[in-house]
Amino acid sequence: MNPGDTPSEGGSAPERFRFDGIVVDAVAHTLSRDGQRLQVEPKAFAVLLILLRHPGELVNRDDLLDAVWGHRHVTPGVLTRVIAQLRHVLDDDAHEPRYIETMHALGYCFVGVLEHEPESIPEPSAAPGVISPATGAAAAALAGAAEGGPLVAAEVEMATLPRSRPRQAAPGRSLTQRAGIAAAAVLLVAALAVAWLGRSPAPQQPVDASVAVLPFVTLSGDQDDSYFAEGLAVEMHDALAGVRGLKVAAQPVGTRAVAGADVKQLGRLLGVATVLQASVRRDGPRVRVNARLSDTRTGFTLWSRTYDREISDVFALQSEIAGQVLQSLLGVIPAEQPRLVTRLAPTRDIAAYDAYLKGLQQLQGAGGAERLDRAIGFFGEALAADVGFARAQAGICRAEIGRFEQARNAAAFARAQVACDRAARMDPQLREVSLARGELHRTRGETEQALEEYAKAVDDLALRPAAYIGLAKTQSDLGDNRLALEYFRRALALRPGDGAVHRALGYHHYLNGDLPRAISSYRAAATLQPDDAAPWNSLGGLYLAQGDVIRASDAFTRSLAIKPSYGALSNLGTLKYGQGAYAEAAALYRRAAELDPDDYRVWGNIGDALSAVPATAGKARKAYLRAANMVQRYSEIKSDDAQALGLLAWYRANLGQAQAAREALMRAERLSSERGEVALLGAQTLALLGDHDAARERIAQARRHDIPMQRIQASPVLRRLQGREADVVKAPDGA
Repeated sequence: MNPGDTPSEGGSAPERFRFDGIVVDAVAHTLSRDGQRLQVEPKAFAVLLILLRHPGELVNRDDLLDAVWGHRHVTPGVLTRVIAQLRHVLDDDAHEPRYIETMHALGYCFVGVLEHEPESIPEPSAAPGVISPATGAAAAALAGAAEGGPLVAAEVEMATLPRSRPRQAAPGRSLTQRAGIAAAAVLLVAALAVAWLGRSPAPQQPVDASVAVLPFVTLSGDQDDSYFAEGLAVEMHDALAGVRGLKVAAQPVGTRAVAGADVKQLGRLLGVATVLQASVRRDGPRVRVNARLSDTRTGFTLWSRTYDREISDVFALQSEIAGQVLQSLLGVIPAEQPRLVTRLAPTRDIAAYDAYLKGLQQLQGAGGAERLDRAIGFFGEALAADVGFARAQAGICRAEIGRFEQARNAAAFARAQVACDRAARMDPQLREVSLARGELHRTRGETEQALEEYAKAVDDLALRPAAYIGLAKTQSDLGDNRLALEYFRRALALRPGDGAVHRALGYHHYLNGDLPRAISSYRAAATLQPDDAAPWNSLGGLYLAQGDVIRASDAFTRSLAIKPSYGALSNLGTLKYGQGAYAEAAALYRRAAELDPDDYRVWGNIGDALSAVPATAGKARKAYLRAANMVQRYSEIKSDDAQALGLLAWYRANLGQAQAAREALMRAERLSSERGEVALLGAQTLALLGDHDAARERIAQARRHDIPMQRIQASPVLRRLQGREADVVKAPDGA
């Protein structure tokens, strides 16, 4: 995040903050408790104000130093001293903080509860939890971010972003200690649950009928077997979440993040009375599960059981554990017990179930095309063992949609349609099918059908967070930022520790041109997913969009150090392109294309890098032609993607197809979305076509929409245009 920026949802942040009788007045520059003025030094007041403007969010230590002291030539000790002063004045305890939480080696987070006037929230529609859309909302495209020239690539949620555009953001530069990041992830679950945009309620006291299902631990010798234990925990969580009268907390981030946490601490963080833990060992045809339910207020074990069964009995085993949990917490077996059993036994073929769990692990994890391809493969294995396995078929549909959104691959969308149709024929009432069909309609721009399918998915408590995200994205497509943010708020309230929710929210902020808040959301996601290379890649894209080449380079390097990926290679190529290192950029783009050749943007980038050098310009046409043909097919499916149409105009101009280029540009501009990016693409296209006055108009538009001058100057065709203008100015002097 940029601490100096005030978060808003279309308006400015409040100038007065209240919590526990304390009032902070940003305008009067005063701090008081119960009417009595409290004295703090100006730097301390500035730090407090920044934390209050980002409640529940991690504010990076270096960002605080930048915002308050203006540079990094001061030691972190000055910040530590200021935080200590604030804690003293606010009567806050560093060990049991009520207001300021220290994220070790990362930064600080305000975790108090801000008092505010209740906001007007739309009345819910007939479907539980679904907000009625505002009438007359203008249709606005949710376009994948793109620019002229090389692209900035991303992962599933953001697809691959053309040059200098953001992606999943990660924590600040201080995130070098993996263990520290894992610990911070646990803390963030609580911090992010406390407040989101200053509006989320404080964690409630645990209720008796409440449980958190921790990630099950594998005791098998092969750590690759972790998918089985993780999958059982996910299935158990989702099944219990569907039982009315039982509160089930969002699943914590991962095994490492909670392994060393005390049961009492977890209860406070997650707001539950009990915690279910289990270890799983598979040995040939047998499986042993040690399960334990603990009371978070006393730390005592309520019950523990060891289940030693044939692997084929795993469905009955899960039902027994779930039944024991319900008996302990509710006192009776609820009426939903038959549904619970059905939920825990989606197939009777153990081989199909095993493959399904593998696919589920890949689908729900962060990552790029590789992970999605593996998910599709595993779901295919599940269907080979059980041809009627509807949840596996729905999984293929969602994974193929992810491939389409990531790589703009038209063939992937066609496969998604086939998979969704098959899943609907297998079980039209299955809510996983509704969720998958909602994704399909949303991606196609069929918003009414998408809203209808997501509303069905909301019925399933286990699927509700994903359905809320889908509803948020659809409302974003419709241009209703208020409803979109409300749905994101609801998803975060259900799963504050889920990095995917923060990534989706970050992408929403990015599409709305709010880079600081996009960075904030992506940093939270990266903190929750410390071993994932994609967030660093995304953070680099965000920095590159802001013109911060140093931070961008550092982030891309970190991403590639974790795991080389298509996105990071392409983004690093974009950075090199902007520096004029065209041959190096072309080499990086080619390496990226080897990893994922299905994205038209990387071929357009190759064309850009080749055309920038006279010696290789003749080879650019083939790359542009390939890119143009691919984006044309994509645009036939996603006709509301303004950025894609802008790129099509640029590719056509490079192919000498002037009329087709102008037509594509007009279509892009009529959509009135991604205006800065489309203006930049239009400037390049028109400059290449020789329409210099129109190109200069687009440059002015791009600047009005906060496109940094560095990005404009990175385009050779725009530099040549500016060079000609300079020559015209100098000509009279030389006459």
